[in-house]
Amino acid sequence: MNSGVAASAAAAQFRPDLARRRLTGTVFLGLCLLSIFILLLALVLLLFDVLREGLPWLSWDFITGVPSRRPKQAGILPALVGSIQITIMVGLIAFPVGVAAAIYLQEYARDSFVNRLLKTNISNLAGVPSIIYGIFGLALFVRVLGFGYTLFSAALTLVLLILPVIILASVEALRAVPDSQREGAYALGASRWQMVRGAVLPGAAPGLMTGIILAMARAIGETAPLILVGAVTFVTFLPQPFEGGYTVLPIQVFQWIGAATIIVILVLMLILNALALIVRVRLSRNIQW
Repeated sequence: MNSGVAASAAAAQFRPDLARRRLTGTVFLGLCLLSIFILLLALVLLLFDVLREGLPWLSWDFITGVPSRRPKQAGILPALVGSIQITIMVGLIAFPVGVAAAIYLQEYARDSFVNRLLKTNISNLAGVPSIIYGIFGLALFVRVLGFGYTLFSAALTLVLLILPVIILASVEALRAVPDSQREGAYALGASRWQMVRGAVLPGAAPGLMTGIILAMARAIGETAPLILVGAVTFVTFLPQPFEGGYTVLPIQVFQWIGAATIIVILVLMLILNALALIVRVRLSRNIQW
């Protein structure tokens, strides 16, 4: 009897103001939608301005030409080739190293103080300004290791820049794989490496590819670290990976403030993001949890 009276008294005291809560939720939702609208409006205006200024200059001669002191004859072929070469080298180095590090941290490393400290440092490195990586690349790759002011030094510097991002994204992708996948592999007598290779990696493949390609897209747009490791603004020849003298598309944007070059970079970024989406969708169709 006493418990029933206490419950009735508690129910009488709890009188939620549903109208106020609904109003608060509606206002919060409206603010979120307004923020999204403002960001999209700024993006549309920026793209409109870039396209308006850049499309009249964009032509096949602009893509295949070399820099010139005459604006109408200037082209971006050396910068485009340099960006493509750096992208390929960064991908070939960062992909296996980043995924291997993520596999170790998630599947092999024990929950010890050293490993927790390692994960914390990797998370902190993901937020370090890119100019710091440029200084480090200048000291290590250009001067200490003697690679010089080459595309290879630039690629190694960008690898250091995006490795923390790739590792963190890969760890999250591996962590998202259900433990039942691992337990099923062990139940069939698989070793740890067989479990990782046959059960975990296929399930984490969409997240792995998405993280890697998005990190590569970030590397394409970097300028500050490349300036420190030898990127120049005026190159009239096609750059070589292990020879001095190279440039990339962001350097041309930095020097010319050219809308047409920005359009080319945007196209490359859209291609990479579309590739990430296609790979993720195709791999997700083959996964059944």
